[in-house]
Amino acid sequence: MPIISLLRAAFAILSLLILAAAGYLLWNWYDGEWLRDADGVLRRHRDDWQLWVGGALLAWSFLGRFGIRLILARKDTDPMQPARSSGRAISSETGATLYLEEHGSALAPPIILTHGWSMDSTLWFYAKRALADRYRVIVWDLPGLGRSTRGGRKICLSDFARDLKAIAGQVGDQRPILVGHSIGGMIIETLARDDPDWFRNKVAGVALFNTTYTNPLKTMVLSGFLQALRKPLIVPMLTLEIWLAPLMRLISWQSYLSGSTHMSARFGFGRYVTRSQLDHVALLMTRANPAVSARGDLAMLRWDGSAGVARMHAPAIVLGGSVDIVTKAEASVTIAEQAPQADLEIVEGANHMGPVERADIYNAGIGRLAQRVHGG
Repeated sequence: MPIISLLRAAFAILSLLILAAAGYLLWNWYDGEWLRDADGVLRRHRDDWQLWVGGALLAWSFLGRFGIRLILARKDTDPMQPARSSGRAISSETGATLYLEEHGSALAPPIILTHGWSMDSTLWFYAKRALADRYRVIVWDLPGLGRSTRGGRKICLSDFARDLKAIAGQVGDQRPILVGHSIGGMIIETLARDDPDWFRNKVAGVALFNTTYTNPLKTMVLSGFLQALRKPLIVPMLTLEIWLAPLMRLISWQSYLSGSTHMSARFGFGRYVTRSQLDHVALLMTRANPAVSARGDLAMLRWDGSAGVARMHAPAIVLGGSVDIVTKAEASVTIAEQAPQADLEIVEGANHMGPVERADIYNAGIGRLAQRVHGG
């Protein structure tokens, strides 16, 4: 999402400035200053404070994430684990190769989980564990992220919707529940907009988590200000990230090691985030190809799914976060009002990463929807 991209850029610059300051101080200490002593002999003088401060800044530049996690997040009681199981790859008509994993019985009612942008399917760690004993849980990586590959350079949500259809095709005659977080919800809305007949006949239910129905700049905090920055700053910045992707990847890893990525990721969480959750989301942001992330952000700026919301003719639940800065709660309210069969819940204290930090509430919502449409 663009606001997270701006925060990442700002904290990455801060991280580079700290590294540059470390290099400057350490070089000044090494180079020293030639001074004459009382006997007229030239001697190299070094200020030890430059060594100690420069060394501390250098250590922070590559080890800071360990301290940042302690400061910014709670102690874990149920650590998030970036575990994968045995999965497989399928081909989509878009040319993408899609990686998916299945959990639970193949005979159980299917639930398909679509993650948010710059993430991958390991984000659904808690959901897989909570639902796989009763349902056929399918998670997949969006093209260009995780283990999925894109078919071409272009990124658009209509292609992602066709990819989701390919995933849904893996359940045969069964009718799945589609769950989407952030851009995952936008993809579901796009699918309903682009192919309403398929959606009506194939989809058993919909769960939309912390998502929007239009250009995200219009439904995030400081929306007027950010929309004004779209052409002069946001689009040029994202375009530059595409051009300089190899360099941006190096900068991203240095920012992750310093803890700066954790600082920007923290803005997507409420007060419930734990250390393992913060670290995993920061790691996923770092692993994502900068060019892919930037192209996806640009695609979202050109998107509108309002027509798709009105065509979601399936039982639906819409969950938003009361303190979501990326897709404000008002966006969830609007979706629930426009969707034909939607129930709304605003999760108190949850930010954009609500499905991670308040996984118990979000997974319970999926369970209630599944009981409603599948009876168990």
